[in-house]
Amino acid sequence: MKFTSKNSNKIILLLVCFFVTKIQAQLGFCNGNSGDPIFEETFGTGTTNGPQLPAGTTTYNFTNGAPNDGDYTISSSTAYYDWHDTQDHTPNDTNGKSLIVNADFIAGEFYRTTISGLCENTSYEFSSWLINLLPSSGCGGTGIPINVKFEIWDNTDTNLLASGDTGDIFASATPIWQEYGLVFQTLPNQTSIILKMINNGVGGCGNDLAIDDIVFKTCGDFITITDNLNNTNVSICEDQTPFSTVLTANPDFSIYTAHVYQWQQSTDGINWTDIAGETNQTFATPALINSTYYRVKVAEDVINLSNALCNSLSEVFEILIVPKPNSPISNGDVTNCDNETQPISVTIPNDVIVNWYDAAIGGNLLLQNSTSFQTNTAGVYYAEAVSNVANCISDFRTAITINFYQSPLVFDEELTFCENEQITLFSNVVNVTYLWSTGAITPEITVDEPGIYTVEVTNSNDCSSLKTITLSQIDTPIIENISSEGSSIIVATSNTGDFEYSLNGNIYQSSNIFLAVEGGLYTVYVRERNGCGIVTQDILHFVIPIFFTPNGDNKNDSFDLKGIEYFSTSEVFIFDRYGKLLKSSKNSTFAWDGTFNNQKLPTSDYWYVIKIDSTEFRGHFTLKR
Repeated sequence: MKFTSKNSNKIILLLVCFFVTKIQAQLGFCNGNSGDPIFEETFGTGTTNGPQLPAGTTTYNFTNGAPNDGDYTISSSTAYYDWHDTQDHTPNDTNGKSLIVNADFIAGEFYRTTISGLCENTSYEFSSWLINLLPSSGCGGTGIPINVKFEIWDNTDTNLLASGDTGDIFASATPIWQEYGLVFQTLPNQTSIILKMINNGVGGCGNDLAIDDIVFKTCGDFITITDNLNNTNVSICEDQTPFSTVLTANPDFSIYTAHVYQWQQSTDGINWTDIAGETNQTFATPALINSTYYRVKVAEDVINLSNALCNSLSEVFEILIVPKPNSPISNGDVTNCDNETQPISVTIPNDVIVNWYDAAIGGNLLLQNSTSFQTNTAGVYYAEAVSNVANCISDFRTAITINFYQSPLVFDEELTFCENEQITLFSNVVNVTYLWSTGAITPEITVDEPGIYTVEVTNSNDCSSLKTITLSQIDTPIIENISSEGSSIIVATSNTGDFEYSLNGNIYQSSNIFLAVEGGLYTVYVRERNGCGIVTQDILHFVIPIFFTPNGDNKNDSFDLKGIEYFSTSEVFIFDRYGKLLKSSKNSTFAWDGTFNNQKLPTSDYWYVIKIDSTEFRGHFTLKR
């Protein structure tokens, strides 16, 4: 085959197209800065279907009703068949419409449109929103998914610039709009392209879709602007002006392979003007005394730089000149009592913070970023305003004074008083006013109930203190029971306290048990140690000895039943082990010396029967020689 220059040009063009097609063969969005839309198709609004698409846009048939396979409609309602009933995608419109398509039985193109007014050698982003109208339950859960191919062709319809498939979009339980996009680049001398949408699936049960918001935008590099310190914005206090710096545009080369520049400036960040002659990648600002915004227009070709449809814009670099804040506004000097914590405070605008110092100039930083300051030390304190942006400091600090008055000195008390008595509670403070928790306004009160009592005392500076008196009652003893157990007397009280016990009213013990007490009539005394009452009760203590030793040593020489004479009736019988009656007595004192008929009986156990009033005691005791 012979190659001519003409053939060579065709081959080069084909290689370029093949390369571009390969590069843009997948769906995706612009990774850099997108411009404003240069083409939008939202399919309008209204409650009636239509209008039909222009001739040549589709090979499908228009219908006013439910579209069959190979039909389409343009409607604000998708409530056909068992499809999802959902609104269109376009934000904030009323009765917005979308293109509703029931795919043909044969796969193929169902939508095309020509986009004009583009710039040559320029990158663009195409995007569109799609939805599968079939719910998950449709077609018995086996509905055909939608699958759409997007293609971008040159205006001759011979060079494919970019293409991509959505892949299968399956039915869903709820309606879900999804966005898809392509990035492509126009060829030299090319200002229009053809968009095609192709149905990759086939007709049948399913493959029903809606399309909305077809948009074309310019696509350029993501471009930041930095200064020589790599800042992306600068805030300067007004006392540091005039200020100037050198800015640099930094494209990321995600889209463009070459760059031409035009720097712009603005005083409000909204309205922009070109800076004459500033077409380099760097720009030295003039000496600034007012806030100014800078950005740069960028294109791949100088011919596109002046056309808003063909260039992209960088991020904005803001040089903010921040005025010094006014000094904080004092909320007034404060006088506290020494037991109060009211702070001093100031008022400032929202964009300012306050730092507190102990001197008008210099001094020690006491507290940062607070509109109030709390202290227990009297004195003058100073509030300094600092702007949130650029940390600009007010020229002067605001002085605020805080003073303290002394509150009355009080001491809490815990007191006790005796049951059925009264006690006087004292505030123990003079030259003040009084307010007791009982409502009394006297220096002291007399009470007869336990509890917690308070008195608020207030001096001439209107400073108050609260004294708390905890008053506990000491109960008088209450004898519940006195029992005689063997030779012991046991006293039980029905209440508790610091009690002591006595059998004669003179000698007291802390134990409630009296040990080794001879039988007899006794008076038991129980008294509260703090002097809060004494109670008495008589007891007839009757003791039956368990042995006696009649050996003439005057110790335990007889079997003596002391106190038996105090009972109204009594009988005593002593027997030997064979049941022989040795001694008896009735209604009198009783003591046996261990003899029978003046004969000393031997060491042995002897038995007794003792009847006292209506009670009978039987047992034995030991006689030891």
